[in-house]
Amino acid sequence: MKAMVLAAGLGTRLRPLTDDCPKALVEIAGRTLLDITLARLRASGVREVMINVHHFADKVAEYLKANDNFGMRVEISREEILLDTGGGLKQAAWFFLEDSEGDEPFILHNVDVLSTIDLSGMMRFHVRNRALATLAVRDRKTSRYLLFDEQSALCGRRLGDDQTAEVVRRTQQVQPLAFSGIHVISPRVLHMMTEGGVFSIITSYLRLAGRGEKIVGFRDDQYYWRDLGKPENLKRAAEDVIQETVRLP
Repeated sequence: MKAMVLAAGLGTRLRPLTDDCPKALVEIAGRTLLDITLARLRASGVREVMINVHHFADKVAEYLKANDNFGMRVEISREEILLDTGGGLKQAAWFFLEDSEGDEPFILHNVDVLSTIDLSGMMRFHVRNRALATLAVRDRKTSRYLLFDEQSALCGRRLGDDQTAEVVRRTQQVQPLAFSGIHVISPRVLHMMTEGGVFSIITSYLRLAGRGEKIVGFRDDQYYWRDLGKPENLKRAAEDVIQETVRLP
């Protein structure tokens, strides 16, 4: 199984921790965010990983080499400019298309989230629903909501509590949910990403959902989840580890 770890961001919300260190190498309880993410993926059966890098890219490459790639096949996609999630995946698409007959879904995982989400269960959910993409989502406060219908199919998005929504597919009932930064994606989507340059993959998802493609939400409310994009969140996550609210893989 393959995965991609999104680790190219500048980590501006984590400053000063990222003034001389890439976000992926910031630590929780003596473990880097990249180490923790790779361990979670490895425990779910992933053996081949693509990692995109930009900020202090050489430090990430050196870290992986020093740790023998954590026993996995690891490829690095260097971004001269930040390409955002969609542009980053599109640049690395060759990794998931190198087996011309391969149609196995892969995982796309932000490096700055800590969770116990059942990735194997999410993969089974994706396959069972024959989805093009499956997004881990939950009911929590956020500045950006994704909108889903009664069948958990993506139908739009909304900024914060603003009632003005972008709806790409009409439905009688809409539920706003927050994205958790983890996707399961079928390789078919890589041929459908017509956007170019710097773009969010959510833009592609919304366009494809508007065309009737199946982009679905996987509810992860029952699992531990924390965004690690701010120093205070790192501190809380470290406390959760000490108190055994969550166990690192």
